[in-house]
Amino acid sequence: MSLSVPSPSHTLPEASRGKRFASMMYEGVLLFAVVFIADYLFDALTQSRHGLTLRLERQVILFLAIGVYFFICWRAGGQTLPMKAWHIKLVSQDTSRPSAVQLVGRYMASWIVPLVGMAMIHAVVLSTGLRAIYLFAVGAPFLIFIPTWFRRDGQFLHDVICGTRIVDIRQAIGA
Repeated sequence: MSLSVPSPSHTLPEASRGKRFASMMYEGVLLFAVVFIADYLFDALTQSRHGLTLRLERQVILFLAIGVYFFICWRAGGQTLPMKAWHIKLVSQDTSRPSAVQLVGRYMASWIVPLVGMAMIHAVVLSTGLRAIYLFAVGAPFLIFIPTWFRRDGQFLHDVICGTRIVDIRQAIGA
């Protein structure tokens, strides 16, 4: 189903945190497949027999694979499959289609808050010696919601940085 972007004079409501969270959880399921396929291809092409073999190169490939997945989805229609399911869409501030620069910037900026969270977890591990604290890394991706509580519009920090928004399109599609 294709949705034409409304004119800039028509403002779409911001997507709720609940919808963005639900979409993010669904996205995790799909990203498992993206990462699995990319990692399988990496192992097949490099003849790796262990997950720590070529570790840095593997991380770069997976980072790029996830980025390409998001870029293709966002560029094609402003939505990934989970975003379509929850009737939310990525648009520029004026509700137009985001540029390629905005999309790449958004993907890169989306890593800022989780990486700061991981750095804090790592610092606690180094200061206490309790390696089990690394278990809190599971929650690092969800830290992107913290800055939303300090903004009236509730948008993610990476959307603010890149001039994009996540909007609710349910009323625009008549659902």
